[in-house]
Amino acid sequence: MTRIQLNVARRLVCVVACALLAYASAHAYAAPAFAVSSPGLADGGKLNASHAASANNCGGGNVSPALQWHNAPAGTKSFGVTIFDPDGAKGLGIVHWIVYGIAPGTTGLGEGEAAPAGSVAGTNRTGGPGYYGPCPPVGDVPHHYVAQVYALDLPPDALAAGLTRDAFLAAIKDHVLAATSTVLRYGR
Repeated sequence: MTRIQLNVARRLVCVVACALLAYASAHAYAAPAFAVSSPGLADGGKLNASHAASANNCGGGNVSPALQWHNAPAGTKSFGVTIFDPDGAKGLGIVHWIVYGIAPGTTGLGEGEAAPAGSVAGTNRTGGPGYYGPCPPVGDVPHHYVAQVYALDLPPDALAAGLTRDAFLAAIKDHVLAATSTVLRYGR
């Protein structure tokens, strides 16, 4: 092979390699992000009274909001969901819902759905399982309720029932493939 042919071959290899890298990079960034929403509510939207707690004169029906997620990352073996009010308890926060061990084929929770079959309940603000709706003090600015979904590499039966939010977060620390959140608001 002549020197000219060798230079042409090297340039051709370089052009092909650069084209392949550009193609791979474009497709790597084109993947849709893992995302959650509450149908009918924009991020920052206001919950209606049906979602508020039914106890302590909160005036609600204690109905959990619907959540839908999509584009879970490859390798997801289960999901976990929390709803946390960072404004509650004078800024110390209040846990309204923890459910985990949700099967990997699940793409959401329906309005008022206690938890999908086979999932595991964590401990809410009352010390019990399940959803406990908002009940901010009358006259407070609407509180923010962060609904967060975690895509986990843990099988659905990996975690014990009844975990608090802190224990749940500690248990999933090295097992989160992706997380997404939406903020819902409620005031009285």
